[in-house]
Amino acid sequence: MNNLNSILIEGNLVRDPLFRSTAKGTPLCTFSLASNRFYRQDSNSGLEKEVSFFEVETWAKLAENCYNLGRKGRGVRVVGRLKQDRWSGSDGKSRSRVTIVAEHVEFRPEFKRNEDFHSGKTGAPAEEAAASAERALSPEEDTYAEPSGSTEAAEMAAEPEVPFPGEAETPEDLAEINELEEVTF
Repeated sequence: MNNLNSILIEGNLVRDPLFRSTAKGTPLCTFSLASNRFYRQDSNSGLEKEVSFFEVETWAKLAENCYNLGRKGRGVRVVGRLKQDRWSGSDGKSRSRVTIVAEHVEFRPEFKRNEDFHSGKTGAPAEEAAASAERALSPEEDTYAEPSGSTEAAEMAAEPEVPFPGEAETPEDLAEINELEEVTF
């Protein structure tokens, strides 16, 4: 019987994902994930920030989709298992590394900012923005496509910006983080 080996972690991509194939042609995508933790040392101090970095690998169709959707800074949630690699270095010392093998990856939605939004000109009502956002999720591919045209600003006006753990300033900000875009493969 297998022992329980499961992990759920969320954070932001440290750099763009790397894609390669094995000798047999199986796709492999690797990326680094930074996860932030906020805490207080005591009741009189401010918030402290602790950052942890993790290496993640994805295989097959999941690898292709992660490579296509992932980019530096994008928020992700990874569900998977831990894997430990062991080897002997050129100096004869034993080495090891723990990585996360992803079984499921969710990406936080991306919304492009433009000048019209920041100047207060939305250009379209909220209903049109919602319809545009609904069309952006293609049911055939089940992947998120960026909306095009002038509806981007209206979509941003209709959707409140929620900070991701890497962007959160306070515990209240962390409490607001409740929805991720789910990509099923």
